[in-house]
Amino acid sequence: MIGNRLSGRYEILRFIGGGGMSRVYLAHDIILDREVAIKILNYDFSNEEDLKRRFMREAHSATSLTHPHIVDIYDVDEDGTLHYLVMEYVEGQTLKEFIVSDGPLTPERAVPIMQQLVSAISNAHYNGIIHRDIKPQNILMDLDGNVKITDFGIAMALSATMHTRTNSVLGTVHYLSPEQARGGMATKKSDIYSLGIVFYELLTGELPFSGESAVSIALKHLQEDIPSVRKLYPSIPQSVENVIFKSTAKDAITRYKSADEMQEDLATILSAERANEKVFSLTYDDDATRAIPAITDTSKFGSVEKTKAHPPIEVEETPELPEKRKRKKWPIFAAILGGLAITVILLLFLPGFQKIAIPDVSNLDEAEAVDLLEEKGFIIEKRIEQNSDEFETGKAIRTVPEAEKRRPSKTLITLYLSIGKETTELADYTNRDIDQVMDILKNYEFKSVVQNPVYSDEPVGTIIEQEPKAGEKIVLADTDFLLTVSKGKELRVLDSLIGYDENKLSEYAKTSGFDIVIVRKEHSSTVEKGLVISQNPAAETEVVKGGKIEVVQSKGPEEKPVRYILETVAIDYVPEELESESEAEDKDKDKDKDKDKDEVEKVPQVIRVYIEDRKNSMAVLFDEFEITEKTERRITIELEEGKRGGYRIMRGSKEIADKSFDYDDAD
Repeated sequence: MIGNRLSGRYEILRFIGGGGMSRVYLAHDIILDREVAIKILNYDFSNEEDLKRRFMREAHSATSLTHPHIVDIYDVDEDGTLHYLVMEYVEGQTLKEFIVSDGPLTPERAVPIMQQLVSAISNAHYNGIIHRDIKPQNILMDLDGNVKITDFGIAMALSATMHTRTNSVLGTVHYLSPEQARGGMATKKSDIYSLGIVFYELLTGELPFSGESAVSIALKHLQEDIPSVRKLYPSIPQSVENVIFKSTAKDAITRYKSADEMQEDLATILSAERANEKVFSLTYDDDATRAIPAITDTSKFGSVEKTKAHPPIEVEETPELPEKRKRKKWPIFAAILGGLAITVILLLFLPGFQKIAIPDVSNLDEAEAVDLLEEKGFIIEKRIEQNSDEFETGKAIRTVPEAEKRRPSKTLITLYLSIGKETTELADYTNRDIDQVMDILKNYEFKSVVQNPVYSDEPVGTIIEQEPKAGEKIVLADTDFLLTVSKGKELRVLDSLIGYDENKLSEYAKTSGFDIVIVRKEHSSTVEKGLVISQNPAAETEVVKGGKIEVVQSKGPEEKPVRYILETVAIDYVPEELESESEAEDKDKDKDKDKDKDEVEKVPQVIRVYIEDRKNSMAVLFDEFEITEKTERRITIELEEGKRGGYRIMRGSKEIADKSFDYDDAD
């Protein structure tokens, strides 16, 4: 089985356990994407259509049970000859395993477990379902220590089936009620008996009865009282032992009337005022007719005394009345009949006996429904919330007994209230293929399923998002399910970028979504400096939006080799006559005519230099300085191939040097 898929939906992962009636596997529900437990029945219905229909009917009824301490049954189905139930997977252990490892328990630990179990059984009984096979092996304990009863409906569904196959009583004999042991029908009180045995086992760590055979154990359930737990553990309060005694009474009439009554008793079982209460005792009616089962295994009961014979009681004859008095019998009899008739009529019209039609409160608000029922004289015993596709939340659905039925005043009424449509927890379908998911969603009646294709980095057909989100509780018929699906990466046609400068590249990157990168710069004799020479990929190519585009930028024409001409120029200082000859003659009169010329004061002269080469132009002054004596200057001329250059030197406004050079004049 492991690795197989039941009904194309439940993938079997591993074996969990099994018994005579079934095998249990851990499986994965690929539709709801959750772990489930699959219980496969060890029975072939192929030639027994009536039994098959009964099983399906009874098992389906168990799916209606919703309680925190009952394992949910999600589905009942078949795959070929295999019939199986899909149930909630509870990670943990059975209560039997817990008792073996941790038992016996103190009352403080055992009572909360019993309260959970009795609460679950009460809910099942209220819905008309009897478990029939309560035992620690059918009770699961999760990792938080909470218990959940499983196999509801299995015993009911298979009781006739198993009886047909084995002609034996269904149920584990250690927890079997006396009425089941004698072959009678199991009732709600049979479940209460089994709960009492489970309580005994929790407190003692052992079973109350043991024997060499199932028959010998069954006889003990029929004939022997449950052993006292206080004899084993005197610290256990008497009130706790009394619950065990009352729930396991041989006569079902003496047991708790209902699981609710047992739950009420458990609520105060550990209170101080009940610690020393009297031992529960049974009251037997010796005159009651008792049906004794036919037990074949009687070898151990040979010492039982024979039944004593009692002679019949003789009744004295009443002397016959005279004839004349016999005539008065008819009037007396008529009077008695008349009195009875009057009594019956009076009783029918008394408030307690008058029957009233139960009003139809469906679709009324809870308060209105309660007021109407109480106005008619009925008592609201319970209010049960249910999912309903027909009635809004808070509205009354129905009553039990049903509307229009006539019942006496003070009749207890169960009122069913709507909590709205049934919700489903939505699975996570993201990162899955849309085609596979759409095949799965065909099995669910969503209001609509809409696909929203978008570009993304995910593979084509991958579900990226879903709305509603995973984990939300939804009403399928009211939900529009939106699936955002990847249609792959967006492709765009690349334009030609040749001749684009950096500003144009930046603008195009913003509008196109491409990542444009200048990978290098090259000289170009045809493309101006700063413009794009080439691109990769080429223009008109389809490129993913956001894709990288590499471009090469021009550095302009490549520079030719430069030659240098170095020239050292000597610039003479030439004194100039600052005054006219007449002025000089006048001054000479006042001066010593014998004064040496060398003692004449020198006037600075301004020198300007102009250069023509690859960096400079004759139109622009290259250098300017003053001299008062002969000075040398070093001039460098840089020439490119095929170019000419030179220099010019001016003293004031007079050109004192001018020289030109060719490229080849350089070294």
